[in-house]
Amino acid sequence: MLKRSVMALAVSAAVAAPMAHAANKSEQKELAAIRAQIAQMQKNYEARLQSLEQRLQQAQAATATAQAQLATLAAAPAGKPAEPAVAQQVATPAPAAEPAPSVAPAAPVGGAAPPANLFNPNISMILGGTLQNLSQDPTQYRLQGFIPSGGEVGPGKRGFSLGESELTMAANIDPQFAGQLTFSLAGDNTLSVEEAFMQTRDLPNGMNLKAGRFLSSIGYLNSQHAHTWDFVDAPLAYQAFLGGQYKPDGVQAKWLAPLDQFLELGVEAGDGAAYPGNDRNKNGAGAWSVFAHLGDDIGASASYRAGVSYLHTGAQQRGYEDGGLNYAFSGKSATWIADAIYKWAPNGNPTHTNFKLLGEYFRRKEDGSLAYAAGTPDAASGGYRSVQSGWYAQGVYQFMPYWRVGARYDRLSSGTPRIGLVDSGALALASFPVLEGYNPTRSSVMVDYSPSEFSRLRLQLARDQSRPGVTDNQIFLQYIMSLGTHAAHAF
Repeated sequence: MLKRSVMALAVSAAVAAPMAHAANKSEQKELAAIRAQIAQMQKNYEARLQSLEQRLQQAQAATATAQAQLATLAAAPAGKPAEPAVAQQVATPAPAAEPAPSVAPAAPVGGAAPPANLFNPNISMILGGTLQNLSQDPTQYRLQGFIPSGGEVGPGKRGFSLGESELTMAANIDPQFAGQLTFSLAGDNTLSVEEAFMQTRDLPNGMNLKAGRFLSSIGYLNSQHAHTWDFVDAPLAYQAFLGGQYKPDGVQAKWLAPLDQFLELGVEAGDGAAYPGNDRNKNGAGAWSVFAHLGDDIGASASYRAGVSYLHTGAQQRGYEDGGLNYAFSGKSATWIADAIYKWAPNGNPTHTNFKLLGEYFRRKEDGSLAYAAGTPDAASGGYRSVQSGWYAQGVYQFMPYWRVGARYDRLSSGTPRIGLVDSGALALASFPVLEGYNPTRSSVMVDYSPSEFSRLRLQLARDQSRPGVTDNQIFLQYIMSLGTHAAHAF
């Protein structure tokens, strides 16, 4: 009996040993699979965590860059002074929001390609139109006593006009550079490049550089697009001395001083093709300008900015037509500009009421030669020298939300130009009809309604006396509509 029991136990052990070995091998295999899954999960988790950390670092960098931009905008967005809290305009026709810098997203885990639309510039459009009623024929318009600029001068045509519409594309290129392109569509269906420039974003010590075509920072209004103006048209001084607006092709350098007050210094060098210069087919800079702007708050409810600018350029056969004859000026042109603006809003809140007072003074000296009847058998040339000036002053008052009223007065002084052909007795002054001395003036009043920062409707009345014995009574109805993201405007 005992032998049988021992034999049975031996047989059972012999059978169980292989089975236990097989079970142990299966468990080890299963454990290895579990360990592999855990290792893969850990690997995926670490990759995901690394990706999230990378995106967090990029987000923190973007936040720091945006905060730096906002700090710069508070003092000088893109090299321009930001509007102090007491002087912000609520009813501006374009949103004053500066786009945040674009940051390329991190590549997804697994090496998938990033989105294809990384270049996605901010696009904005300004739609403008005007209905004009003019008592005098606008084709006969001229600023008596001043050499015609051939630029944006006069009230425009009668009736309905498209005005000036703009299309702007702007984007940050990388952490060092940003770019902007602005097309302008005029009422005569001509399309032009108003601005096309790149500028720096991260230079130290308050420096900012810009290159391309841009609105010069001389004066006050010159650097602002027309849709931000408080009146339909440019002051007479801008029309006479800058041909509307001075837009050089060149470079600009600005420096913002590290002071509690706003102090900005700048210099520009351009090709010299823009009026009062012209294209002279020369290497290097054909024009240069310098400017300085100083501003600060006055208590809790007011602020100011004052500036002085100087523009030096030249011309070679800068032509104009008068009375069927062609004339041409060659020589040097130097223009001084002094500007000042004062803004008030109760306790720094312009939502309900605010007031703005602005004035600019221009003085230009030109010295060279003036050709008479160029290209004809009677052509002659002699010396030319003139010292001319002009100024304007305007005030705009927002008396309740959405509604503003304003008034502007313009005055020019042609002085007494020295015309060599007249002084020598070779020709009479009547041979230069547009240069006979006169002091053009204009008075304007306006009222506008801005239901939001994206739209504005304006009525403007003007009494223009730019020619002797002629008064042009002008009525303008204007609309300005803003679509898309638009950069912040200057103070």
